[in-house]
This record gives sequence, C-alpha cells and structure tokens, in this order.
Amino acid sequence: MTRCVVLLSGGLDSMLAIRIMQEQGIEVEALNFKTMFTCCQDTSAQAARALNVPITVVGQEEDYLDLIREPQFGYGKGANPCVDCRIYMFQRAYKFMETVDAQFIVSGEVVGQRPMSQKRSDLKVIANYSGLEDLLLRPLSAKVLEPTKPERDGLVDREKLYDFQGRSRKGLIALAREFGFSEDMIPTPSTGCSLTEPGFGSKVHDLIQIQVDDTRWDYEILNLGRHFRWDEATKVILGRDEKENDRLEYIHTMPEATSTAILEPASFTGPSALITGPATSEAVEYAVGLVCRYGRVADGAENRVQVSTADKSYDVVASDNRRAAEDQTIASLLIR
Repeated sequence: MTRCVVLLSGGLDSMLAIRIMQEQGIEVEALNFKTMFTCCQDTSAQAARALNVPITVVGQEEDYLDLIREPQFGYGKGANPCVDCRIYMFQRAYKFMETVDAQFIVSGEVVGQRPMSQKRSDLKVIANYSGLEDLLLRPLSAKVLEPTKPERDGLVDREKLYDFQGRSRKGLIALAREFGFSEDMIPTPSTGCSLTEPGFGSKVHDLIQIQVDDTRWDYEILNLGRHFRWDEATKVILGRDEKENDRLEYIHTMPEATSTAILEPASFTGPSALITGPATSEAVEYAVGLVCRYGRVADGAENRVQVSTADKSYDVVASDNRRAAEDQTIASLLIR
C-alpha cells in the first residue's frame, strides 16, 4: 500500500491535496503543525473528520523561536518568516514520514498563490532546505513543476494531478465541488497565523529589536492585550476585556513569567495591567496612568489602583495631572 503524509492546515488547498491522493487509492496520514502563533486550530480536525483521515498534531520545539528572531529568508509584511517556517515544518514532517512508513510528503501549496512562500523559487528553496527535495509533491500545481520521485516511480499518476497557479480560487472551488465537497466544507481563505498580521508583527519586532533578552513567555503573551513600551527593558500590557484581565492574572503566576508587577483598579472599573521588566516607581506610575486612561475613572474622585509585586501590595492614587500627562504620551508608546 502506498502511503503519504499530507500537511493539513484545514484550508481548502490542503483538503484538496488529500482528496487527490485518495482518488488515486493512496493511504493518507494527515499532519497538522501547531505553533504559539497558530489560530483556528480546530479547522484541521474538522477537515480530517470530513475527509475520513487520521490526523496527528505536532508542535514547535524550543528552536522554533530562533527562526522567528533571525530568519534566514526574511520576513513578510508582518513578522512572518514564512519560508523558514515552511522549511521547519517540512523537516518535522520528514521525521514523521519515517515513523509511519510513508513514501513521500504532500502539500497543498499552489504556485504563485502567496507572495511570501509560494513563488516558484520559494517552493524550490523550501524543498531543498528541508531535505525533502523531490519527495515533496504539490499535486495542485504538479503539472507546472518538475516531476517528483513518487511520480517518476509510478506511485502517483501525474496525469491525474493539476496545473493551478496564481491567486484565484475559482478553479480550486470548482474542483472541490467536482469532488463532492459540500458548501460548509469549503472554508474561506485564512493565513491561520498571527505573525502575518501587521499589528501583531509590530509587537514581535519590538520584542526582537528592543527587548533582546526575550523568552518564550514573552512571545506567548504577545497574543494578549494592548502593549506599551516604557523603556528597552520594560513594557506594560493592558487587558482589553474581563476575559483578558483574567488571563493576564493567570499568566502572571506562571513560573517562567517575566512580569514583575500586576495592577488592578481598586475603586473603579478598568483593565488589569502587567509590567514586564523592572517595576521602577516611574514604570509603575506610567502603568497606573494607563489603567486610568483606559478605565472608567470619576473626575474629582480618589481613583485607586492596587499594585502587587513579589514583595508587597499597595494602592496608588491616580491624580488628574498624571492621567493628562499619560494621554499625551500614549500615542507614541503604544505598540499595538
């Protein structure tokens, strides 16, 4: 029995790649790659169920952050090192292929569909640097690419593969309908990765370029709240709603946390805040101003904010002058 590993994101392209293999009687093992920046993770499991294939989810290892910090092939519009990430992903897939006794790897990539990682030259770089070379089959664009080993060896019928290229989805949607996909099986386009979002990318670049002693925890918290840079060692992170306030409180208690203080409104409704880096009196004063700026403070009232560090807990009364000063500096210090 011929067996392949198909990278399944849950998007239409990877679903079609699976169905093309199934149409040729090839056994499919689906593999989903998850990172701390991945979103919409449940779509891959739903797609696997719809296509009746087993799915294995693998996560990043500690070395993954190294390619975020310094990608060999650069960033896209955000902080997305897409080529480096695909290489990393396929290297993991290669190891998985060997454990399940599969003969080759399949990807739903389409030539020219994504500007950062699916140019013809990028596809070649990804195949070569991952070590897969011509064990990597891209069935949706196979006829506009060189034949791969599974095609040359007769494991895959090249005549039953496709020649899609470019960004249009019309032909892919038509093929999905030809395969009998229901309308709810055809997902809308999505990158599935927050690194591609310019706003999120600004947080990542800030961390890499300014806070050089970053940790995994610092990257994980990028998914939460509004981030404000106080100095090169210190940030303030504000929750945007009650759920985020609760998550900030929880993540502050983690052993690897780099946060040194948590602030919570004591006499009014507003956001919780974390200070990462030294909780100096100036940094605390700035954070208190932010909590008041985004909270529902009452003019003329004693608006108190509770500040808790590892050593002590105390209240700070925010003055109108402090809040006015913070209003003037927020725009320049807001990361996103």
